[in-house]
Amino acid sequence: MSFAEITKTIDGLNAQHITLLCHHNADPDAVCSAYALSTLIKKHRPQTKVEVGAAQGVSRLTKHILKNLPIKVQTTPNVESADLIILLDTNTIQQLDNLAEKVKASKAPIIVIDHHAVHPETEKTAKLCITDENASSTCEIIYRFYKQTNTKIEENEAKALFLGIAFDTRHFVLANSSTLKTIAELIDTGVNAQEALSLLSLPMDFSERVARLKACRRIKLFKIGEWIVALSHVSAYQASAARAIIDLGAHVAAVAGQKNENLEISLRCTREFHEKTGIHLGRDVAKPLGEYLQGMGGGHSTAAGVNGVGEIEIGLKRCLKLLKEKIVQAKTQI
Repeated sequence: MSFAEITKTIDGLNAQHITLLCHHNADPDAVCSAYALSTLIKKHRPQTKVEVGAAQGVSRLTKHILKNLPIKVQTTPNVESADLIILLDTNTIQQLDNLAEKVKASKAPIIVIDHHAVHPETEKTAKLCITDENASSTCEIIYRFYKQTNTKIEENEAKALFLGIAFDTRHFVLANSSTLKTIAELIDTGVNAQEALSLLSLPMDFSERVARLKACRRIKLFKIGEWIVALSHVSAYQASAARAIIDLGAHVAAVAGQKNENLEISLRCTREFHEKTGIHLGRDVAKPLGEYLQGMGGGHSTAAGVNGVGEIEIGLKRCLKLLKEKIVQAKTQI
């Protein structure tokens, strides 16, 4: 898949207004990839208006990064006027939260650019899906577009792509050789790696610390084969709490949170668990769990999320059942 396919669509529509959308509470990879893509599109079609939007705004860390980059993110983008909608780091329309209905009602074609496993429902809806599960981040895919088109990458664009990749690879812990080559090339363009990485170090606020500690206090542990699975629940910061539980020693963590009838579950696992079992949290657990909860689920091999409807206990019980089935299945295939 190449940027040429995107420009072909843009030219075919003679698009005057393109809306780039990120998932709710957008992380650095989503926002930075959208920014870099918006500047690339404008370099090729200066007459086209390109806006970046994020459902319910951006994450706390992303807000911090936005202070150091010229990125404008609209919480109420003009979806109705868009000739083309591009979803970045977002593999289901449901991840657009309050913007989902506007996108569904729009007659504008949809393009998806993501490094997650593509969701079947999204594949049916989208005109074009550019996905690569081997890419470390959506930013890495956008960087390839710059190379494919021999477009000079400016300092701010390089910095944004560097930050998105660094965030999604946990400061390059999850980076492969291709990713490291990309990072080296971005540094060669003038990115100050030390300075950029410091932007990703945000002091943990009081409420996040409390959420992590509460999640740890409420843990229920299960031993499935050689693996330790931890289930817990908190009202906020589920993803942060799941990461904390993994750091404490669990192989898999699922942390749920509920707001009215809406249920959110964040899933995390160790690299060792994924490599030895072959279980992909996004595809094998989050996706079927999301469908069970009448919502959506997806994500990476070691980090995924679910949005649905139901009770915390029911959601976590189903999550555990799916994990057990997959672990047993993986064991029989060895």
